[in-house]
Amino acid sequence: MRSPRFWVVLLLLSSTLFVLQSRGDADRIPPSQPLSQMPERFGNWSAQDVPLTDDTLAVLGKGDFLNRIYTNEPSAETSSGASIVRHEHVPPISLFIGYFASQRTGQTMHSPQNCLPGAGWTFDAQKYSTIQDINGKNYKVGEYLISNGDTKQFVIYWYQAHGRSIPNEYKAKMFMVADAIRTNRTDGALVRVITQVMPSESFETARTRAIHFTQEMAPTLPRFIPD
Repeated sequence: MRSPRFWVVLLLLSSTLFVLQSRGDADRIPPSQPLSQMPERFGNWSAQDVPLTDDTLAVLGKGDFLNRIYTNEPSAETSSGASIVRHEHVPPISLFIGYFASQRTGQTMHSPQNCLPGAGWTFDAQKYSTIQDINGKNYKVGEYLISNGDTKQFVIYWYQAHGRSIPNEYKAKMFMVADAIRTNRTDGALVRVITQVMPSESFETARTRAIHFTQEMAPTLPRFIPD
């Protein structure tokens, strides 16, 4: 049975589509760089692209997508000043960004329940919080702890649109409705950061790792997700 929130969101989206179609306008789409130009390095984190499957792309719909694994290569200096690489195992960071230039035709950002790992994964805990990036800008995000058997992952997830960071999918859709009418823009993105909580580490260690990565990555987002 569908929840009342589902019907509220459906009504809002239907109303928006009706208004936009009545106006006969095309969405105003600000220029942006493709997500493929996202930096491949943040501090000691270096990237490897992970192609999305055709089935995943079919579910996501029409948009620009980034799916990467960032691995950490911590370095140190010797007494002579030379740089060496420490062979310490630091769990990788998964970064997914989906940018939709227009949501007029029904293509829309998905909820965490749809976009987080699927079969067998359960939501153990979630909360909203605020992360401040390295430039001092605040991002309102959702934090999730998910598990599949003995495997646990920590997730940071939010919607980014028109300079706003929104952790709640229903608020994100309501802002989209208002912006569609007010500015004729329906563009927006979802941002997801995941790291595994290793058996040998605490939850807080994994959380700190994901937050530090997000703090370094977030200032680049306006290049790809227009304010």
